[in-house]
Amino acid sequence: MRQIRIPCLQMRGGTSKGAYFLAADLPADEAQRDRVLLAVMGSPDPRQIDGIGGADSLTSKVAIVRASARDDADVDYLFAQVVVDEARVDYGQNCGNILAGVGPFAIERGLVQARGAVTPVRIFMQNTGQIAVAQVPTPDGEVEYAGNMRIDGVPDSAAPLVVEFADVAGSSCGALLPTGNARDVFDGIEVTCIDNGMPVVLLRAEDLGRSGYESRQDLDADSELKARLESIRLQAGPRMNLGDVSQRNVPKMCLVSAPRHGGALNTRSFIPHRCHASIGVFGAVSAATACLVEGSVAQTIAQAGSGDVRRLSVEHPSGEFSVEIRLRDGQVAGCGLVRTARLLFDGQVCIPHSAWEPA
Repeated sequence: MRQIRIPCLQMRGGTSKGAYFLAADLPADEAQRDRVLLAVMGSPDPRQIDGIGGADSLTSKVAIVRASARDDADVDYLFAQVVVDEARVDYGQNCGNILAGVGPFAIERGLVQARGAVTPVRIFMQNTGQIAVAQVPTPDGEVEYAGNMRIDGVPDSAAPLVVEFADVAGSSCGALLPTGNARDVFDGIEVTCIDNGMPVVLLRAEDLGRSGYESRQDLDADSELKARLESIRLQAGPRMNLGDVSQRNVPKMCLVSAPRHGGALNTRSFIPHRCHASIGVFGAVSAATACLVEGSVAQTIAQAGSGDVRRLSVEHPSGEFSVEIRLRDGQVAGCGLVRTARLLFDGQVCIPHSAWEPA
């Protein structure tokens, strides 16, 4: 029986890589769509050898995009995290890296017409109900991918792409500090539970007997640490209005320590059980925001600067991630990020016919 061929763009967005689809090219039924996405990526399999996933959570991601019916948006974007070694697709979070490719995708697919040197693309993030505006470079009427902007975690330079957010505080949990506290205690460890685009639990590395400067490989091999983090994560989830998180990728766990390279804060984040090679976009936003929250576990060790506009560099295992946070009357009013994206593949992804058939 012939395979099913689905139009697809594969794009690098920030420090992640994913498959980008028009919503109309996927099944409308959610369960059927999940089976298709699992087949596309080759899950469940630790190597994802029978799909286009890269055997890593950072490369097993999907963007589903459609023209928006909203007055305040050009396109709707649904993010799907396809779990590598489980037959599961998680929609419980945003991905700001994959978001960086949505604007270029919308222009490539004709959902938005390029106009001028920079084309703003208003994106409704379906996972959290928030609006982002991607300022996509479009000289000569098409997306420009080449440029001199470098971001840590990507080997080459590319054109800068600015993503702006008016207000993502509490996007998943309902409040910037979903427990109502700047600090909580789980298993005797002080933590800060925060959601400024991504639910994150921050913990001082030293409180867990770690330096916070360990390599990703060392932390992945630290089974005792990961067991402690998971115990805290399972307790924090309900307190953060996320319910039972045992089968979810949120909240993210993030060890924090003093910066070493001139940044605001040093981090080691987990997604949720493997140490991130860098740090997720919204994870970085939440961690940076915590530097400005009085009484948080990050605030006492951060170098947060001053003023109503703060550019905070969040250090991570492969470099740094800069977040610009705007304050109004001492409260977080918005943030902006500089990312890059690149089109990698434009064609059709093939899946077995059985994966498309209704259950």
